[in-house]
Amino acid sequence: MILLTDDQRDLLLANGRQRDVDHVPVVKFFNPLGEGVWLATELDADGDTLFGLADIGYPEMGCFSLEELTSIRLPFGMGIERDLLFTGDFPISVWAQAAREAGSIRAAERILYRTAQPRRDGSDALPS
Repeated sequence: MILLTDDQRDLLLANGRQRDVDHVPVVKFFNPLGEGVWLATELDADGDTLFGLADIGYPEMGCFSLEELTSIRLPFGMGIERDLLFTGDFPISVWAQAAREAGSIRAAERILYRTAQPRRDGSDALPS
């Protein structure tokens, strides 16, 4: 599977040039056979270094490598996949807070979409 479309790459690069913005995640990568979820908001000019929220046992903000994600080989010939239905909807700070409180990105996703009304304009998306 191609992990990034051209449009996603372009948006991630554009976000990478705007570091002080609370971006909405552009893409979600996941391990289809176990732990591992990554939400990417930015891509460095090197074309490899992504920034976002990573969860490989504990959710934390930071950088991760597109090349490393692509090189991971799982049983049955599988690899890391891109969630084709993922829309982001919430700024990365909302994702990070929810993931830390829930214990994982997957749990946070269920909670966010069950309790909050997503807004694509980047405004506060949590219920009051």
